[in-house]
Amino acid sequence: MQLKVVGAGLGRTGTTSLKKALEQLTGGACYHMFEVIQHPESVAMWHAVVRGESEDWDALMGDYTASVDWPASAYWQELSAANPDAVVLLSTRATPEQWWGSMAKTIINVLTMELPPENPGMALHRAMVIDMLERRFTPDWREPEAAMAAYERHNERVREEVPSERLVDWQPGDGWEPICDALGVEVPADPFPHENSSEEFHGNLEQSRAEG
Repeated sequence: MQLKVVGAGLGRTGTTSLKKALEQLTGGACYHMFEVIQHPESVAMWHAVVRGESEDWDALMGDYTASVDWPASAYWQELSAANPDAVVLLSTRATPEQWWGSMAKTIINVLTMELPPENPGMALHRAMVIDMLERRFTPDWREPEAAMAAYERHNERVREEVPSERLVDWQPGDGWEPICDALGVEVPADPFPHENSSEEFHGNLEQSRAEG
């Protein structure tokens, strides 16, 4: 596994846009939660990672040049240690309230809605995500204040632990330049991608399931 970029930003911080951008910049595939949905066989491997039974990153990400979003961002420390030459990209929103507003409309909604009984794979996937959130984020991920506090703790931990020369502290409005500077590549002429707004989230989720 040779990741060029390790995404440390949590979900709903522009990670789908980053996935598209990083694939263009690195010339390879970028790991994202959509990859888990499209490859249901990986859910069991992530269950093992979450439980501390495995750290087989090559099996999960051997074919990728970058990672963003949950579940990979919950393991940014392990991935950055395994890829010491990779840039660590911390994507955030302007405020914790803005981040939670997007989370509540999308990921929280999906994790708390009733699941169709005819699709047990969705239940296994959701169980993995919830287990990861409770172990690596906060057991109170459903509660706005607790989740926002955990979000801020996560971001500050990344900023404190990653050397400044390796860290890209990025928000969606920052565009190409900070990432391109860190990677040593030219800034593309086309606009930075804008993908997976709260309104688009559920449609993109269904499309990923259909492709899986």
